[in-house]
Amino acid sequence: MRADERELRAASTRLAVQFALIIVALFVVLGGVVYVVVSTGQNEAAHRALADASMVDSVHDAPRDLLITVVMPEGRGSSPNLPEGLPDEKALQDVLQNGGSRLETVVAGGQRYLTQTDVRRGRVVQISYGLREQEEELARLLVALVVSGLIATVAAAGIGLLLARRSMRPMSEALALQRRFVADAGHELRTPLTLLSTRAQLLRRRLVAGDESVSDADVRDGLDEIVDDSRALTEIVEDLLTAADPRQSAEAEGVDIGSLAAVVARSAEGRAHDRGITISTNAVEGAVVTGAPVSLRRLIVALVDNALDHAATRIGIDVSASRDEVVLTVTDDGPGFADQGRAFDRFASTRAASGGDGHERHYGLGLALVSEVVDRHGGTVSAAGAAGGGAEVVVRLPRAAAPE
Repeated sequence: MRADERELRAASTRLAVQFALIIVALFVVLGGVVYVVVSTGQNEAAHRALADASMVDSVHDAPRDLLITVVMPEGRGSSPNLPEGLPDEKALQDVLQNGGSRLETVVAGGQRYLTQTDVRRGRVVQISYGLREQEEELARLLVALVVSGLIATVAAAGIGLLLARRSMRPMSEALALQRRFVADAGHELRTPLTLLSTRAQLLRRRLVAGDESVSDADVRDGLDEIVDDSRALTEIVEDLLTAADPRQSAEAEGVDIGSLAAVVARSAEGRAHDRGITISTNAVEGAVVTGAPVSLRRLIVALVDNALDHAATRIGIDVSASRDEVVLTVTDDGPGFADQGRAFDRFASTRAASGGDGHERHYGLGLALVSEVVDRHGGTVSAAGAAGGGAEVVVRLPRAAAPE
């Protein structure tokens, strides 16, 4: 998994967890409010039941959910089947001696009773209201809140993760686009900048040394070359910006691939000569495609640069055309492709990441950029082993319609 994907997943997970915690906190608050409201309602119902039974003075007239004990001068009467612990003798004796009224919760027979004891019409009456149903209802409510809370937490985490990934995907794509542009710019500008610096240094060295053979025409030619290189750098940057922004598109025009390949081959002859490599070019006339000249030049330069990095003695550039397409083939007599399936992947390079043998650092971007340019021009590109050894890259582009 790439670092960008790991960062996206980690950030999405953090957002999902935070979203789930917020939902849990809200659910706890809401559940607490519901529990308090229900519990308060039950307490009010119990007290209302005791108040409604205030006029009962006979154990036989008591409602089914109330237990009554009446203490009279002539004796005592109680509801049948009183649980152990009722009546509350202590409360009865207190009211008999001191009068007044007492309201308390009594545990009897394994359950709780709300018990009120007071004096009515000269008699002491104790009424007990069982709280078992209320407690069972509260327990069921609590279980329902916990279960629904767990379900809500899991659902919130899943939904939060999905929403987080969707919301962060544009940010991740923007970051990837930024990194991609920086990598592409570094790769594409490295060679032109090196050439520009070399020409400027050579011209400066000849002028400082006072070389009498340097004429004004030579200086003008050197400056013209530096200006041309600067213009090429500007065009490359503009093309990279166009490729990086899908809202923009470069102006398309007819480009002769054969002529462009010849120009690129001539500009690469100096480096090829230094490495003992020969470049041969074979191009038919009229191999014209519709596209951006700067992008197509980048394409051919990348193919030639890749061949120069691998070739042993020779590089071949062949341009042919049929009725519907133009075919550009670049071959070399190097070791070939170790993995043809990944040849056009970004950062897929079989060479060392950093040059320790005097060669430049390689990032595995050249053929990836070739693939992107080809896609933008509606063509195809493939890599294979060349006949007799080496590598072969074939680019097929739609041929421009012949003018009427």
